Amino acid sequence: MSASPATPETVSRARMFGGTQYVFRHTSAQTGTPMRFAAFVPDMPGQRQLPVVWFLAGLTCTEENFTTKAGAQRVAAELGVILVAPDTSPRGEGVPGDPDGAWDFGLGAGFYVDATQAPWATHYRMRSYIETELPAVAAGVLPIDLERQGIMGHSMGGHGALTIALRNPGRYRTVSAFAPIVAPSNCPWGEKALGRYLGPDRTAWRNYDACALILDGARCPRILVDQGLADGFLESQLKPHLLEEACAATGQPLTLRRHEGYDHSYYFIATFIESHLRHHGAALKLAL
Repeated sequence: MSASPATPETVSRARMFGGTQYVFRHTSAQTGTPMRFAAFVPDMPGQRQLPVVWFLAGLTCTEENFTTKAGAQRVAAELGVILVAPDTSPRGEGVPGDPDGAWDFGLGAGFYVDATQAPWATHYRMRSYIETELPAVAAGVLPIDLERQGIMGHSMGGHGALTIALRNPGRYRTVSAFAPIVAPSNCPWGEKALGRYLGPDRTAWRNYDACALILDGARCPRILVDQGLADGFLESQLKPHLLEEACAATGQPLTLRRHEGYDHSYYFIATFIESHLRHHGAALKLAL
């Protein structure tokens, strides 16, 4: 982590549920661009530091989607947990997008990797941004207890949450995901993203594939996953059975809940967000 991260600028603040919803902007050393993140901070008089749950959003999203659509702040205020939602990729002048204008790669689709291939390698460093830079920046301006962290995400962000937790054993006390891309090495979205960001050598992809990481020996606290069975991406992109098989083969604790009638949208997330936050809150409060 940077010893002296730049102090972020407050873009907006609003009171809600006895807390404050912020949006911050700062210049990222990792991506070389301005980056934004949203943070909900509950009022907890007498407590100097609070646990944090990081939420990583999916394809095409920004820090705004989770903040305005998930309905998470009410429960976070009750639990006394800070919620931080970063953007999904670098943006700005000079940041390349998909050369064909597609929505599933480039801008809004950083896949939480550190790209190694030109022209992506200059700015697409979302792994290092989330794992090292953002925690230091956020803790510099918010009362975050970095000894009590949880992480969760949706779709591409679920992939990010799972792989980041698996690569950093001991950092996150809890992890969960909504409709995650669990095996990007084995689906069109992931093959496109990892192939372009990292190159054709598939062995380099394994560090960004939750199923591969688990099969290679990585472990994290019990994983909670919710998956809608009316999700149009279920069979072609998400493939939760592969995560189920990898966890069963290796003893990685997993709770995978399948839900009839639910799709890939934030209506699905809003339905089950309280359950996820209580899952995180139970673990994060163990140090109190």
